[in-house]
Amino acid sequence: MTTATPDKKAIQKEVVKIITSVTNLKRNQLLEVRDLTTLGLDIVDVVDVILKVEKTYHLTIPDEVPVYTVDDFVNYVYTQTMKQAG
Repeated sequence: MTTATPDKKAIQKEVVKIITSVTNLKRNQLLEVRDLTTLGLDIVDVVDVILKVEKTYHLTIPDEVPVYTVDDFVNYVYTQTMKQAG
């Protein structure tokens, strides 16, 4: 029996895809800087990204969870996916 384990690289790729679909940012900008606050995203952009990530991964990101970087999103999704798998 094989269980699917989350892959951080796959999650990162999907998160970057989501962010680029919501914003005018390019993939390389996100991978170079990573900190969304320095890339000029406003609160509406960030909320849109959060909602799409939640929908894609069937989870809820609580307001108190800091998601300021691509890595923040990836780590949160990875942790939650591991909890669901375990």
